[in-house]
Amino acid sequence: MLIKVLGICGSPRRRGNSEFLLQEALAGAKEASAGEVEVELYRISGKKYVPCDACFSCKKLGGECRWKDDFQELRDKWLAADAIIYSVPVYHMSVPGQLKCFIDRLGNSLYAHHKTALPFQFKTVAAIAQGGQFFCGQEHAMTDLINHAMTMGCIPVSGDKEYGYIGAAGCAFGGRGKESLRKNFEEGEESARVAVQSARTIGRHCVEIALFLLSGAKQHRDVVGAHYEYGTLAKRLGIPSDPIAALQGIGKGERLVEKLLAERRRDQARE
Repeated sequence: MLIKVLGICGSPRRRGNSEFLLQEALAGAKEASAGEVEVELYRISGKKYVPCDACFSCKKLGGECRWKDDFQELRDKWLAADAIIYSVPVYHMSVPGQLKCFIDRLGNSLYAHHKTALPFQFKTVAAIAQGGQFFCGQEHAMTDLINHAMTMGCIPVSGDKEYGYIGAAGCAFGGRGKESLRKNFEEGEESARVAVQSARTIGRHCVEIALFLLSGAKQHRDVVGAHYEYGTLAKRLGIPSDPIAALQGIGKGERLVEKLLAERRRDQARE
C-alpha cells in the first residue's frame, strides 16, 4: 500500500534548521516501507497566505476561499496526503504566522465544504520544532500543531520516547544561524544528534501508523462506509458510502439530509 507523506516546512527561511530536521524526518519515513512511500517537501518560504477574516464566503462558495493565493496549492496537497509532518521554528511560543494563516483557512473552508460536522480527516500528523536554545517554546509550538491535528480529526504521532514525548525538538544554538543544527550534528554535538534521531524516528512512526490505519480501514469497509464521520477516509480508499444514510442523527444532519434528498430527486428528474 502506497503511503503519501507531505512534509511542510513552516519556516519563512529556506534551507534552515527546520528544513534540515524535516529532511531527516522524510528520510526516516522512506525507511519505514521501502518502495511504498511517496514523500514531498513543501516550503512556505516565499509563499503568500492572507489571514482568515471571517467573511464566511467559503459557506457560499462550497468550501472555496475567496482569497486566491498559495493556500489552494497547499490545501490540495494536504488533502491528498496520508501523513503530514510539520517542522517549524518557534515564533512567540508558537508557529510562524504564515503557517497559522494556512491552518485557520484550512479548517474553516473544510467545515464550510461539508456543511455540517467535519468528517475525520484520518491522517497521521507529526510535529517537529526547533528554537534558539533549550526551553525556548518548542513544546508549546508542537502542542499547537497537535491541537490542530485533533481539531481536524487526525492522529497525532508521539515522539521518540527516550528523547521526546510529543514530537521531535531541536536547539539551534552556537551562533551559526540557519546552519546551526546541521553543523552541530556533523561535529557530533549531543543535542543535535538527539534532534536528528528523534526526527527520523517520528518520520518512520508517521508512515507505520498511517499504514496500520489504512490497512485496518480496508479490512472493515462496512464500518467505514456506514458512518458520516469516516466519509473522507472512505473516499480516499475508494470505499462506497451513502452520505445521506450516514448523516442520520448527526447534529444538523437531519436538515441536510432533506436538502441532499431534494438535490438527488432533482438530479434523477433531469436524467
